[in-house]
Amino acid sequence: MRYINILTLVFAFVAASLPAHAAVKTITLNIENMTCAGCPYQVKRSLTGIDGVESAQVSLETKQAVVTFDDAKTNVAALTAATTNAGFPSKSVEAAGAAGQ
Repeated sequence: MRYINILTLVFAFVAASLPAHAAVKTITLNIENMTCAGCPYQVKRSLTGIDGVESAQVSLETKQAVVTFDDAKTNVAALTAATTNAGFPSKSVEAAGAAGQ
């Protein structure tokens, strides 16, 4: 019986130390102030410098960034703050659409 209690305790400790169910998410951001060919590189650098960002594709033509990130390590607010701090304010497409309604 004691062996089962110890095993249960060890299992509970291991389960509690595992990260929460993190999900990889992809979001599209509308980016302001991009006017030249160098701007997407600056936006991409600001995004990929955030812990948890797996990839960022930035388009000057659409003025958007598509960002894939681990939501256990970062969030949309951190992404938009990073682009804003680099001189390129941004909003998620979902938030921009909701504001226009």
